[in-house]
Amino acid sequence: MFAFDPQSNPYPISRQATYARNGMVATSQPLAAQAGLDILKKGGNAIDAAIATAACLTVVEPTSNGIGGDAYALVWVKGKLHGLNGSGPAPKSISIEAVKEAGYDKIPKFGWIPVTVPGVPAAWAALSEKFGKLPFKEVLEPAIRYAEEGFPLSPVLSKYWNRAYQIFKENLKKDMFKHWFETFIPNGKVPKAGDIWKSPGHAKTLREIGETNADSFYRGELAEKIDQFSKDNGGFLTKEDLASYRAEWVQPIGVNYRGYDVWEIPPNGQGLVALQALNILNGFEFEARDTVDTLHKQIEAIKLAFADGFKYITDEIHMKYSSEELLSESYAARRRNLITDTALLPEAGDPSSSGTVYLSTADHEGNMVSFIQSNYMGFGSGLVVPGTGIALQNRGHDFSMDPNHSNALVGGKKTINTIIPGFLTKDNEAIGPFGVMGGYMQPQGHVQVVMNTIDFGMNPQTALDAPRWQWMKEKSVHVEHRFAHHLIQGLAEKGHQMQLAVEPNSFGRGQIIWRDPETGVLIGGTESRTDGAIASW
Repeated sequence: MFAFDPQSNPYPISRQATYARNGMVATSQPLAAQAGLDILKKGGNAIDAAIATAACLTVVEPTSNGIGGDAYALVWVKGKLHGLNGSGPAPKSISIEAVKEAGYDKIPKFGWIPVTVPGVPAAWAALSEKFGKLPFKEVLEPAIRYAEEGFPLSPVLSKYWNRAYQIFKENLKKDMFKHWFETFIPNGKVPKAGDIWKSPGHAKTLREIGETNADSFYRGELAEKIDQFSKDNGGFLTKEDLASYRAEWVQPIGVNYRGYDVWEIPPNGQGLVALQALNILNGFEFEARDTVDTLHKQIEAIKLAFADGFKYITDEIHMKYSSEELLSESYAARRRNLITDTALLPEAGDPSSSGTVYLSTADHEGNMVSFIQSNYMGFGSGLVVPGTGIALQNRGHDFSMDPNHSNALVGGKKTINTIIPGFLTKDNEAIGPFGVMGGYMQPQGHVQVVMNTIDFGMNPQTALDAPRWQWMKEKSVHVEHRFAHHLIQGLAEKGHQMQLAVEPNSFGRGQIIWRDPETGVLIGGTESRTDGAIASW
């Protein structure tokens, strides 16, 4: 497998990796991880555990995801990797002209305009139907219980909850937003760490989703409630948009990086950016992680990959260039040749001339799941469907209002999506799921975690705990406060505009589960930057 030393621990904050044999769940909330483990112990498989964990996360981490969001999954079953795109399109009736007529020159962050069709319930149901062992409604029971009975907030969760409240109280003045405050700020008080929060409407909705295999959400009573709320407030989303939606099984895309195959979901997700960067970096040799040369080349590769991603990635059928063209070795070589000893201003190339939660699960049968879901920008649009606990996403905010842009707003089209699950294989055998959530940090986190593992031999926990950098724009790079001063200075001398991050939790939150192909032992790491936990047996 990997050449990492299980005892190595070069970073002071790092815990040791977790080892287990029968099953493992890694995610950002201990209660959700334990819920997934309970499902494994009841006879469920990794897919059942992933659904249970994901459903729980909509309750115990609503600051990052919800029933009204999007989801993606990479699923390893019986020697094959499957991809699921659970993102939704823009309502069919929306258009650039309609948004302008509503008084906007760009798509707002809040309200009905940025709301796209939620894919989360359909994704859960599709996973259960295709690969689950236990009844769908049974795997939702832990989430229902937490929503009905309540749970105590954890420290990092309470911080993000309060931050969202501070933003929303200043920006969400219209009557349609009152249901968010009623749901998440009960009695006008922001829950703090240790406070019990519950949502009976959320529990009722989860139960209805479980009993109808999510059909109620798209073609039943829940769809009617969403449709009516939209009509009452001038929204574009209709029950017809919901009724026509299906989660889509897709073929994962990947690149070979030093003998390992790194897999992502194809566009409209931004996993393509991570793969492009790794393709570029594959042409270099790296002697050590913490050197100016290594970091410089990583940053430059990410900049080039993002330049292409921002210009070309959208709903796949609307893309100018295919994933295969953007991931070709010849194109990677041309992009690689642009990297010099000094920082560059990134520009998109031309191949033709050449707020989220993440979880990993594994079971004793060899099944493994890499799953991610999000409402975007924390709580999303600020809209909660009355009486349901359904917080609606604002993913449509990323559409362009330029009709000539690849990602231009069009009714029925999917926008570029930041959420990306990752998966690693070698010689057609599963190594395991990995992910780092956090907006446009995600591809950057994927690259850093993959290289920490493959190039630098770090175990899963140390690979996650290692100090991270984040390219922001142009030559601007943020680093964590634990970054060595000599590295910051050396990168600055190469022309990078270096800055210690103001927000210490802006570098993503990741999870990893690797399986040793010889022994079957599971090796997990969980994020130290949040309330992360691994449940295993």
